[in-house]
Amino acid sequence: MLFEELNLIEPILKALQAEGYTNPTPIQEQSIPTILTGRDLLGCAQTGTGKTAAFAIPMLQLLNKEHDNAKNPKRPIRALVLTPTRELAIQIEESFKAYGKNLSLRHLVIFGGVGQKSQTDALHRGVDILIATPGRMLDLMNQGFINLKDIEIFVLDEADRMLDMGFIHDVKKTIAKLPAKRQTLFFSATMPTEIQKLADTILTTPLKVEVTPVSSTAEKIEQSIYYVDKNDKKNLLIYILKDKTIATALVFTRTKHGADRIVKDLIKVGVKAEAIHGNKSQNARQRALTNFKAKTTRILVATDIAARGIDVDELTHVINYELPNVPETYVHRIGRTGRAGNSGISFSFCDGEEKEYLDDIEKLIAIKIPVQEDHPYAMSWQSLMSGAAAAKVKGKSKPSRGARPERTEHKPNLSGAKRQPGGGSGNGGGNRRFNNSRPKAKTD
Repeated sequence: MLFEELNLIEPILKALQAEGYTNPTPIQEQSIPTILTGRDLLGCAQTGTGKTAAFAIPMLQLLNKEHDNAKNPKRPIRALVLTPTRELAIQIEESFKAYGKNLSLRHLVIFGGVGQKSQTDALHRGVDILIATPGRMLDLMNQGFINLKDIEIFVLDEADRMLDMGFIHDVKKTIAKLPAKRQTLFFSATMPTEIQKLADTILTTPLKVEVTPVSSTAEKIEQSIYYVDKNDKKNLLIYILKDKTIATALVFTRTKHGADRIVKDLIKVGVKAEAIHGNKSQNARQRALTNFKAKTTRILVATDIAARGIDVDELTHVINYELPNVPETYVHRIGRTGRAGNSGISFSFCDGEEKEYLDDIEKLIAIKIPVQEDHPYAMSWQSLMSGAAAAKVKGKSKPSRGARPERTEHKPNLSGAKRQPGGGSGNGGGNRRFNNSRPKAKTD
């Protein structure tokens, strides 16, 4: 199918052509015609499947009404997109700008971590489409800068990540201010019980679109595991990066401190690297991402929250310096590469304490990840198993049911998120051990 076959107006088709878009992705092909009819939509899709365009393109067409917006310079907000992170909010606003460049619609992105004056000035001038993170959204609503009474289309993006990051109550407060008569588009990579309940309460007879379930990984991503002692990870990373064919790589760590430490280690050996995490200012995060996209920075070291929404064309390598203690997070991480039909490579370091995390990951994705033994820091199988056993005894491996998981940048609540045999989601299995782990504080 071609975009020309989706009954899109000429100004949008021209913008898509300028962006080099010819064929819609599966979620775009299924979603765009439905959204154009004004129907609610429930999309189960990861980042990288093209879902931003799937909702942005038809929204622009629906909002581009015949009446002359210039007659009301104080334009009311007619569409709201809520998304969990600053990076993803910026990316979504850039998409609206690209697809709607031939239209007269105004759009604005707001998020925390920066001064609000430029944002409130833009709101005062009038905005058609508002893209926002929950914390700044509620803050400006409480100050009287934002009124949602004229909202025609509401998009809740990355709903499961909202839950993980502790934003779900802010989301519910925002929804309570929306008009009852509206079109709602709901997107989530997974469907935990709480997210499913939320979807049921805000959607009216929605069409469900499901693309690339979270338990599957892109077929074109070549995955491998490096068994290595924790103290040798730094040397292994430096060894791997001696390969000059790795032009850029996204390196994941579990903690902000760990990300900063890796950057220092790489800079010492002459590798240009920058970190992106929740403690960095918004300007610093955006600058690091811009440098990485321009390939002036070779290595971007990121924590999971900061990396959500990073979309880098032709990124070839993802390196898991530390394995995540949530298996679904692994899928999101390696999904930063192998996007838009390109191939990708994922290297994952695993020490003895992380062996049980690896077992959970392989169970989720239903494949055995090949082990790469041809490197100078290979850990013997005996040492690996000894470390795994010691971790269990010390309680440093998977947290036991009801226990608090090891300290990371965020402590996900994945109650019910793991897919059960047969495709459903439920509260079974080991996921219950995360029930009490959601953070109280929000890092919008």
